[in-house]
Amino acid sequence: MGRTLERTRDDLAQFLRSRRERVTPEEVGLPGTGRRRTPGLRREEVAALAGVGVTWYTWFEQGRDIGVSAAFLDNLCRVLKLDAMERRHLYLLAFQRPPAEVGETWCVVPKIIMRMLDDLPLRPAYVLNLRWDVLAWNPAADKIFGFSRMLPEHRNVLWMLFMDEHTRSLFEPWDDQALQMLSSFRRDYVHASKESDVATLVKDLERMAPQFKDWWNRQEIHGPCQGIRYMAVESLGPLVLEHTTLTVDVDRHLRLVYYTPDAKGGSVSRFERWLQGEGQAVKAKILAGGLAY
Repeated sequence: MGRTLERTRDDLAQFLRSRRERVTPEEVGLPGTGRRRTPGLRREEVAALAGVGVTWYTWFEQGRDIGVSAAFLDNLCRVLKLDAMERRHLYLLAFQRPPAEVGETWCVVPKIIMRMLDDLPLRPAYVLNLRWDVLAWNPAADKIFGFSRMLPEHRNVLWMLFMDEHTRSLFEPWDDQALQMLSSFRRDYVHASKESDVATLVKDLERMAPQFKDWWNRQEIHGPCQGIRYMAVESLGPLVLEHTTLTVDVDRHLRLVYYTPDAKGGSVSRFERWLQGEGQAVKAKILAGGLAY
């Protein structure tokens, strides 16, 4: 372990020197001072711009074992003009962990994920962002959840769970599963800023859904989801679905949710016959106005 930390500190020292040397004084608002022995900014200039003492910064750049804060690292990223990937690399070198990212909800659905949805005609699947908006779905998911009948602004799993009667009746029992799903959403909520559209969704639901407000204010955190949903599907009856979530884009919090019927009791063939009852399926749907790349 000691050798690993020593190597990491050496890497940190080399990385900081290389990034300091590529920034000119003019780029950070300092006057040019003619020729310099080394290119870029001096250590004392970086220290002053980052708001720390030059001795302390020198120790940090030398890879000494000193504590740093996230605020300092972010100031240093600003001074050295690091992009998102360089910032992540600096955090890994200094903290052995990536930075906490403020979640973004606007994102695009990759074309290959759209093709994947089309390739799963007998398995419900859909794509979520951090806010739990349903960005894309396949016909099997639409037949179960009815995404296409929802207004775009209400095509959100949490909104549907508390505000849509069809969705409420789908989960049986509703209370236990809704509480578990709300706990899962809370773990995503911490990635969003207080001024984000994720926070707006919570405020809207607190105002319009008393059950949501009560549960949300309890601050209860349950364990990981067990991957089972119990449903009462109209024209099909009781149904047990296993589900899992696959990360599509970790930086944009884009995920694909996949369902498959429980293999016990012949439910697979019964479910597949029900899905095929309306003839040929249409292509996977994508939220109106959304983009793909």
